[in-house]
Amino acid sequence: MASTFHRFANREEAGRMLAEALSAYTGRSDIFILALPRGGVPVAYEVAKILLAPMDLWLVRKLGVPGQEELALGALAAKNIRVLNQEIIDLLDIDQTVIDTVVSREQAELERRNELYRRGKPPPDIEGKTIIIVDDGLATGATMRVAIASLRQAGATRIVAAVPVGAASTCRKIEKEADELVCLYKPEPFYGVGQWYSDFSQTSDEDVLTLLNNAAANSGRSIE
Repeated sequence: MASTFHRFANREEAGRMLAEALSAYTGRSDIFILALPRGGVPVAYEVAKILLAPMDLWLVRKLGVPGQEELALGALAAKNIRVLNQEIIDLLDIDQTVIDTVVSREQAELERRNELYRRGKPPPDIEGKTIIIVDDGLATGATMRVAIASLRQAGATRIVAAVPVGAASTCRKIEKEADELVCLYKPEPFYGVGQWYSDFSQTSDEDVLTLLNNAAANSGRSIE
């Protein structure tokens, strides 16, 4: 796709543009849109609405380096599935005790979000489905990688990783792990996801709940 662009106005615009690139999946009964909260939710909502597909969350947590939380040493999903960024761990000489502390903290947050967003329900049943997993961008890719690993364990037939923007090097890694990667733009130098949005304000818990309820109403089903 295009190699250069200015910026997305916001996540909603990015979602509508991403849906155009995913138009071949419109109306298919085997499709399920899953969002990586929180920033991926408004993007995924637009995709699900346009593709006429159900939407839910796939809960994962970035494992941030202490003191540099935006830098991921890995990521965590339900059932203690984790992906570690060994390059970062080795570069910063992060020991196992630090990793365990970060994992414990993020596991608690994962459980809090499941209780808040999904009322403590188990993850959605995705066995045999084609999953389009959506985030607002790819920086290190740790969160997306653990999402893909956990989706495979849960029995997804096909996994499409879909983002508006991503670092080219990270996209190459994700292409090897997903069945398909749809990334609209891969600007270089990349800097960070937020650099490519005019409005990159934080998505709140209230925003997530509202969009989940709207998505359930759009698809005529409740979030399960």
